[in-house]
Amino acid sequence: MKIICIGRNYADHAKEMKSAVPTEPLYFLKPDTAILREGDFYYPNFTKDLHFECELIVKIDRFGKHIDKAFAHKYYSEFSLGIDFTARDIQEQCKANGLPWEKAKGFDSSAAISNQWINKAELDLETAEFTFYQNDELKQTGHPRDFIFSIDEIISYVSQFITLKTGDLIYTGTPAGVGPIQIGDQLRGELNGTTFFEFAVK
Repeated sequence: MKIICIGRNYADHAKEMKSAVPTEPLYFLKPDTAILREGDFYYPNFTKDLHFECELIVKIDRFGKHIDKAFAHKYYSEFSLGIDFTARDIQEQCKANGLPWEKAKGFDSSAAISNQWINKAELDLETAEFTFYQNDELKQTGHPRDFIFSIDEIISYVSQFITLKTGDLIYTGTPAGVGPIQIGDQLRGELNGTTFFEFAVK
């Protein structure tokens, strides 16, 4: 199982990060050890500027490569919600030196994910809304209809380079509003008003 993360898939997030809006999907990978499914998140000691990025997640349920966009919808059937944690200070150091930034994104427990899934037949991506709360304060609101690249476009594009397998996860990108977390914070994510995850930062 691999974790495929899409960068800058909302124009408002690209703007807040002072980055160009991409003309093709940008993706990076996290190892399976990044998954955090249950329990609290422990703030790592190698960063002083850890950010949340709440994202809609797609689970691949068929083996596929070189997938045509017209058939991409056949390769997934469920959605969930999670957080792509980012050590922003380390990421900025890596960027400044022209280095890869896996250590800022792919560390242990950096990919929080709900244990709850919803079938795609029950989620209209044109009207769906997810929200992220930090200490009960609304920080992010996302709508899949605002994706720069649709899920089908992402699957088709990524599969031209790497084979997709059953169980692979795609984090589809975060909207504007990302920010730092602190020890003691309570984090909660909701999809269409239903809580999908809730945990503490320790």
